[in-house]
Amino acid sequence: MFKITALFKKIVLAAMVLAVSLAALPFVSASAAGSNDPATPPANQSLSSFRLEQNWVREQATYQREDNRLDNASTFIAKVQVLINKAKGKGWDTSVVQAALDAFAAVIPAAKAVHAPGAAIIASHAGFDAAGKVTDRTAAIQTTKALAQVLKDTRSAMNGTGKALREAIRAFRDKHPGSTNQPTQ
Repeated sequence: MFKITALFKKIVLAAMVLAVSLAALPFVSASAAGSNDPATPPANQSLSSFRLEQNWVREQATYQREDNRLDNASTFIAKVQVLINKAKGKGWDTSVVQAALDAFAAVIPAAKAVHAPGAAIIASHAGFDAAGKVTDRTAAIQTTKALAQVLKDTRSAMNGTGKALREAIRAFRDKHPGSTNQPTQ
């Protein structure tokens, strides 16, 4: 009986050593991607051009969002004014929200004027082809910087009035919990 248990222990020990040894080896093999793999950037495109293209797409999307907000500003201002008038009718103090709305409305024309050149920059897309791929790296960098400057100038022209209006509306809501139907932009 002693010989069988000793033999069994040796077999179990050998199996455990083999199992631990095999566990250390990888079971998955790695292979290089094929030449038709769509996840890899094209061979003639450098990583920096790829990033430049991504930046160009991102800045165009940001420009479009700002453009939509500026186009809808008059509608937004009118909706907020209606709600301010309703709150005044209830006898609530709306002077802070009205002042923030007036400041916001006052900077919209200047912001639109500063924002307008961005459309020409996007239309010309110097350094990029119609699909947004880099054709001339130097011109593409200048185009991207020009659009970034338009976005920066637009934010500067707004002078934080949008944020001030949101904060004024938030403070008004906190002070008057029943006024939850304020518009959002």
